[in-house]
Amino acid sequence: MTLTSSEQKHFLKNGFSRRNFGRIATMMAAGTTLPFYNEPALAQLSRVDNIPDDAVVINANENPLGPSPEAMEAAHKIISNGGRYLYGETDKAKNLLASQEGLKPEYVRMFPGSSGPLHQAVLAFCSPTKSYVVADPGYEAGGRAAAFIKAKTVKVPLLKPSYAHDVKAMAAVKDAGLIYICNPNNPSGTMTTRADIEWLVANKPAGAIVMIDEAYTHIAPNAYFCSDLVAKDKDVIILRTFSKIYGLAGLRAGAVLARPDLMDKLSGWTGSLIWSSPSITGMVAATASLASKTLIPERKAKIGAVRDDVFNFFEKKKIKYIPSVSNCVMVDTGKVGVGKDGTPDYTQNPVMLALRTQPEHVYIGRVWQTMPTYVRVTIGTADEMAKFKTAFAKVMGV
Repeated sequence: MTLTSSEQKHFLKNGFSRRNFGRIATMMAAGTTLPFYNEPALAQLSRVDNIPDDAVVINANENPLGPSPEAMEAAHKIISNGGRYLYGETDKAKNLLASQEGLKPEYVRMFPGSSGPLHQAVLAFCSPTKSYVVADPGYEAGGRAAAFIKAKTVKVPLLKPSYAHDVKAMAAVKDAGLIYICNPNNPSGTMTTRADIEWLVANKPAGAIVMIDEAYTHIAPNAYFCSDLVAKDKDVIILRTFSKIYGLAGLRAGAVLARPDLMDKLSGWTGSLIWSSPSITGMVAATASLASKTLIPERKAKIGAVRDDVFNFFEKKKIKYIPSVSNCVMVDTGKVGVGKDGTPDYTQNPVMLALRTQPEHVYIGRVWQTMPTYVRVTIGTADEMAKFKTAFAKVMGV
């Protein structure tokens, strides 16, 4: 595959050196996968190997409830047709989602998860002269794509005490190419208000695109969605995933909502450097999940009840945490990891490591450098969180 003349102009106009341009062109011609686009570098940032079979695994914001019965049945039925592409199954999922969101079908495109479109958007809208703007702490994956194309990543601290996105500071980044808003935010689990989102869209730098990642929005008690901004043809791209509330993380199903011209720019990377054809199992499971009228309210209530119980435990034990409306929470251990050379190493938080050695074998999430004493804990089942509370109390000495 070779770059078209318009793609070449895009690269050279946006500050790419001929050397960097040549590297990307060579990789495209060879059909090579981008170096940042591999499993460990995507949603596997919390990956831990050799986990015991009896461990409590609450480290990757997975939904322990898994696929709904309807989704499992649909996936089971379709597997015998796994030798065929069956593109129509992708169309069914797309059309149902478009109908539910009040969008024309051409404003929706299905993907295997939402990490791929995030990377593709960075490649499409950022460059050495167009920055990638993200919250700090925030989901880091997009920054890897930015680094590959020599685009600057501007990290904007979350506001305190709300831990919402600082939309005014984000809008002040004059060379912004893509402004990424995960709402609720990963890892803080906190919401940014609809009014702030609308202000950002109205006041962003000219030419910048606002990407709103709604991976966790269904879980929030007072959730709101921004698909209407897409319907109004705003400079907005919305990411959706079926990995969270729908419990399809391993089946890889996701979607992008955007006006067609933005969709085409993002999808220009599809099938070249990034393979993004959804599996039919993921698509039929997504369709079945969307069709359920009870899945979201039931799961929102279950996750919320366990989350509230964990928060009550933290408050009783006087443990500092960031109030979350998502399926994860940032907890202050009061401790910073130390590396083998004796210097601080935020990736080696002693509480995180000690929990693995307890009889309960609890594996929690990682630490963000900007908050080195905090660890991210995914909300699991009631039984899993009971084991977490037992082990955490012992390790913390509370």
